[in-house]
Amino acid sequence: MTEETPGFEEKPDVPSGATPDDAEPKAATPSSEEAAAPAGDANQTTALTAQLDQVRTALSERTADLQRLQAEYQNYRRRVERDRVTVKEIAVAGLLSELLPVLDDVGRAREHGELVGGFKSVAESLETVVAKLGLQQFGKEGEPFDPTIHEALMHSYAPDVTETTCVAILQPGYRIGERTIRPARVAVAEPQPGATPAAAKEEKSDDEESGGGEEV
Repeated sequence: MTEETPGFEEKPDVPSGATPDDAEPKAATPSSEEAAAPAGDANQTTALTAQLDQVRTALSERTADLQRLQAEYQNYRRRVERDRVTVKEIAVAGLLSELLPVLDDVGRAREHGELVGGFKSVAESLETVVAKLGLQQFGKEGEPFDPTIHEALMHSYAPDVTETTCVAILQPGYRIGERTIRPARVAVAEPQPGATPAAAKEEKSDDEESGGGEEV
Protein backbone atom coordinates (compact mmCIF):
# COMPACT_ATOMS: atom_id res chain seq x y z
CA MET A 1 0.00 0.00 0.00
CA THR A 2 1.04 3.54 -0.73
CA GLU A 3 1.12 5.89 2.18
CA GLU A 4 0.13 9.51 1.86
CA THR A 5 2.87 11.88 2.74
CA PRO A 6 1.69 14.33 5.33
CA GLY A 7 1.90 18.05 4.59
CA PHE A 8 1.16 17.71 0.92
CA GLU A 9 -2.25 18.42 -0.65
CA GLU A 10 -3.33 17.01 -3.89
CA LYS A 11 -3.58 19.68 -6.56
CA PRO A 12 -5.42 19.40 -9.81
CA ASP A 13 -3.45 18.58 -12.81
CA VAL A 14 -2.24 21.63 -14.71
CA PRO A 15 -1.58 21.28 -18.40
CA SER A 16 1.95 21.79 -19.42
CA GLY A 17 2.75 25.34 -20.51
CA ALA A 18 -0.20 26.85 -18.57
CA THR A 19 0.27 29.52 -15.95
CA PRO A 20 -1.02 29.10 -12.44
CA ASP A 21 -3.71 31.65 -13.03
CA ASP A 22 -5.23 29.42 -15.67
CA ALA A 23 -5.89 26.78 -13.14
CA GLU A 24 -8.11 29.09 -11.05
CA PRO A 25 -11.76 29.55 -12.06
CA LYS A 26 -12.52 32.99 -13.53
CA ALA A 27 -15.47 35.14 -12.46
CA ALA A 28 -18.27 35.29 -15.04
CA THR A 29 -18.38 38.55 -16.99
CA PRO A 30 -21.61 39.80 -18.65
CA SER A 31 -21.85 39.06 -22.32
CA SER A 32 -22.70 41.66 -24.99
CA GLU A 33 -26.21 40.17 -25.42
CA GLU A 34 -26.95 40.55 -21.71
CA ALA A 35 -25.70 44.13 -21.75
CA ALA A 36 -27.95 44.95 -24.71
CA ALA A 37 -31.07 43.46 -23.04
CA PRO A 38 -32.11 46.59 -21.04
CA ALA A 39 -31.77 48.78 -24.11
CA GLY A 40 -33.90 46.32 -26.10
CA ASP A 41 -36.63 46.35 -23.45
CA ALA A 42 -36.73 50.16 -23.52
CA ASN A 43 -37.07 50.21 -27.29
CA GLN A 44 -39.85 47.64 -27.14
CA THR A 45 -41.73 49.70 -24.50
CA THR A 46 -41.45 52.82 -26.67
CA ALA A 47 -42.78 50.92 -29.69
CA LEU A 48 -45.72 49.55 -27.68
CA THR A 49 -46.54 53.03 -26.38
CA ALA A 50 -46.54 54.41 -29.91
CA GLN A 51 -48.83 51.60 -31.07
CA LEU A 52 -51.17 52.27 -28.13
CA ASP A 53 -51.35 55.95 -29.06
CA GLN A 54 -52.20 55.02 -32.64
CA VAL A 55 -54.94 52.67 -31.46
CA ARG A 56 -56.39 55.38 -29.20
CA THR A 57 -56.35 57.90 -32.05
CA ALA A 58 -58.05 55.45 -34.39
CA LEU A 59 -60.66 54.65 -31.72
CA SER A 60 -61.42 58.35 -31.23
CA GLU A 61 -61.83 58.84 -34.98
CA ARG A 62 -64.14 55.84 -35.31
CA THR A 63 -66.20 57.02 -32.31
CA ALA A 64 -66.59 60.47 -33.89
CA ASP A 65 -67.64 58.86 -37.18
CA LEU A 66 -70.20 56.71 -35.39
CA GLN A 67 -71.65 59.70 -33.54
CA ARG A 68 -71.89 61.67 -36.79
CA LEU A 69 -73.64 58.80 -38.56
CA GLN A 70 -76.06 58.42 -35.65
CA ALA A 71 -76.91 62.14 -35.75
CA GLU A 72 -77.45 61.99 -39.52
CA TYR A 73 -79.71 58.98 -39.10
CA GLN A 74 -81.79 60.73 -36.43
CA ASN A 75 -82.17 63.78 -38.71
CA TYR A 76 -83.17 61.49 -41.57
CA ARG A 77 -85.84 59.82 -39.44
CA ARG A 78 -87.25 63.21 -38.39
CA ARG A 79 -87.36 64.38 -42.01
CA VAL A 80 -89.10 61.20 -43.11
CA GLU A 81 -91.67 61.49 -40.31
CA ARG A 82 -92.28 65.17 -41.06
CA ASP A 83 -92.68 64.45 -44.78
CA ARG A 84 -95.02 61.57 -44.03
CA VAL A 85 -97.26 63.78 -41.89
CA THR A 86 -97.20 66.53 -44.53
CA VAL A 87 -98.13 64.13 -47.32
CA LYS A 88 -100.96 62.75 -45.22
CA GLU A 89 -102.31 66.23 -44.46
CA ILE A 90 -102.16 67.20 -48.13
CA ALA A 91 -103.97 64.02 -49.17
CA VAL A 92 -106.68 64.47 -46.52
CA ALA A 93 -107.07 68.16 -47.41
CA GLY A 94 -107.45 67.27 -51.08
CA LEU A 95 -110.14 64.69 -50.31
CA LEU A 96 -112.08 66.97 -47.98
CA SER A 97 -111.89 69.85 -50.45
CA GLU A 98 -113.87 67.71 -52.89
CA LEU A 99 -116.51 67.12 -50.20
CA LEU A 100 -117.05 70.79 -49.31
CA PRO A 101 -119.82 71.33 -51.91
CA VAL A 102 -121.67 68.35 -50.43
CA LEU A 103 -121.31 69.81 -46.95
CA ASP A 104 -122.62 73.15 -48.26
CA ASP A 105 -125.71 71.36 -49.61
CA VAL A 106 -126.19 69.66 -46.25
CA GLY A 107 -125.97 73.03 -44.49
CA ARG A 108 -128.51 74.66 -46.80
CA ALA A 109 -130.87 71.71 -46.41
CA ARG A 110 -130.62 72.03 -42.62
CA GLU A 111 -131.37 75.77 -42.77
CA HIS A 112 -134.50 75.14 -44.85
CA GLY A 113 -135.71 72.24 -42.71
CA GLU A 114 -135.19 69.68 -45.47
CA LEU A 115 -132.72 67.52 -43.56
CA VAL A 116 -135.12 64.69 -42.65
CA GLY A 117 -135.42 60.92 -42.94
CA GLY A 118 -132.65 58.88 -44.49
CA PHE A 119 -131.02 61.98 -45.93
CA LYS A 120 -130.52 63.28 -42.38
CA SER A 121 -128.82 60.05 -41.26
CA VAL A 122 -126.47 60.07 -44.25
CA ALA A 123 -125.65 63.75 -43.75
CA GLU A 124 -124.90 63.29 -40.06
CA SER A 125 -122.70 60.26 -40.80
CA LEU A 126 -120.78 62.29 -43.38
CA GLU A 127 -120.26 65.14 -40.92
CA THR A 128 -119.03 62.68 -38.28
CA VAL A 129 -116.51 61.14 -40.67
CA VAL A 130 -115.07 64.47 -41.84
CA ALA A 131 -114.85 65.65 -38.21
CA LYS A 132 -112.78 62.55 -37.36
CA LEU A 133 -110.46 63.46 -40.22
CA GLY A 134 -109.85 66.82 -38.55
CA LEU A 135 -112.16 69.07 -40.58
CA GLN A 136 -113.36 72.08 -38.59
CA GLN A 137 -115.93 74.67 -39.63
CA PHE A 138 -115.47 78.34 -38.76
CA GLY A 139 -117.10 81.69 -39.43
CA LYS A 140 -119.74 83.41 -37.30
CA GLU A 141 -121.77 86.56 -37.64
CA GLY A 142 -120.53 89.46 -35.55
CA GLU A 143 -116.86 88.44 -35.45
CA PRO A 144 -114.22 90.91 -36.67
CA PHE A 145 -113.21 90.56 -40.30
CA ASP A 146 -109.85 88.82 -40.74
CA PRO A 147 -108.55 88.79 -44.32
CA THR A 148 -106.41 85.73 -43.58
CA ILE A 149 -109.45 83.52 -42.93
CA HIS A 150 -112.36 85.53 -44.40
CA GLU A 151 -113.23 86.37 -47.98
CA ALA A 152 -115.48 89.42 -48.28
CA LEU A 153 -118.08 89.00 -51.06
CA MET A 154 -120.35 91.87 -49.99
CA HIS A 155 -119.56 95.22 -48.42
CA SER A 156 -121.70 97.82 -46.69
CA TYR A 157 -121.66 100.51 -43.98
CA ALA A 158 -123.43 100.29 -40.66
CA PRO A 159 -123.72 102.86 -37.86
CA ASP A 160 -123.72 100.23 -35.11
CA VAL A 161 -120.24 98.73 -35.76
CA THR A 162 -116.90 100.11 -34.57
CA GLU A 163 -114.71 98.01 -36.91
CA THR A 164 -115.03 95.96 -40.07
CA THR A 165 -117.34 93.17 -39.00
CA CYS A 166 -118.75 90.00 -40.57
CA VAL A 167 -122.50 90.63 -40.65
CA ALA A 168 -123.47 87.54 -42.67
CA ILE A 169 -121.85 84.17 -43.40
CA LEU A 170 -122.51 83.30 -47.02
CA GLN A 171 -120.40 80.12 -46.91
CA PRO A 172 -118.66 78.74 -43.83
CA GLY A 173 -114.91 78.30 -43.86
CA TYR A 174 -113.11 75.03 -43.19
CA ARG A 175 -109.70 74.20 -41.78
CA ILE A 176 -107.64 71.16 -40.81
CA GLY A 177 -105.54 72.00 -37.80
CA GLU A 178 -103.82 75.27 -38.69
CA ARG A 179 -104.29 74.76 -42.45
CA THR A 180 -107.19 76.69 -43.98
CA ILE A 181 -108.61 74.78 -46.92
CA ARG A 182 -111.36 77.32 -47.66
CA PRO A 183 -111.86 80.81 -46.19
CA ALA A 184 -115.25 81.80 -44.85
CA ARG A 185 -117.14 83.82 -47.47
CA VAL A 186 -118.86 86.67 -45.73
CA ALA A 187 -120.62 89.98 -46.04
CA VAL A 188 -118.90 92.74 -44.10
CA ALA A 189 -119.95 96.10 -42.76
CA GLU A 190 -117.73 99.05 -41.89
CA PRO A 191 -118.49 102.00 -39.60
CA GLN A 192 -120.42 104.76 -41.35
CA PRO A 193 -117.93 107.48 -42.42
CA GLY A 194 -118.26 110.46 -40.07
CA ALA A 195 -120.85 108.73 -37.92
CA THR A 196 -120.44 108.51 -34.16
CA PRO A 197 -120.23 104.92 -32.96
CA ALA A 198 -123.31 103.62 -31.21
CA ALA A 199 -121.49 103.13 -27.90
CA ALA A 200 -120.26 106.72 -27.94
CA LYS A 201 -123.80 107.92 -28.74
CA GLU A 202 -125.26 105.99 -25.82
CA GLU A 203 -122.59 107.33 -23.44
CA LYS A 204 -123.19 110.88 -24.64
CA SER A 205 -126.95 110.45 -24.26
CA ASP A 206 -126.52 109.18 -20.69
CA ASP A 207 -124.36 112.20 -19.83
CA GLU A 208 -126.93 114.60 -21.26
CA GLU A 209 -129.75 112.94 -19.34
CA SER A 210 -127.84 113.06 -16.05
CA GLY A 211 -126.84 116.69 -16.65
CA GLY A 212 -130.35 117.75 -17.62
CA GLY A 213 -131.80 116.50 -14.35
CA GLU A 214 -129.69 118.75 -12.15
CA GLU A 215 -131.19 122.00 -10.84
CA VAL A 216 -129.23 125.23 -11.20
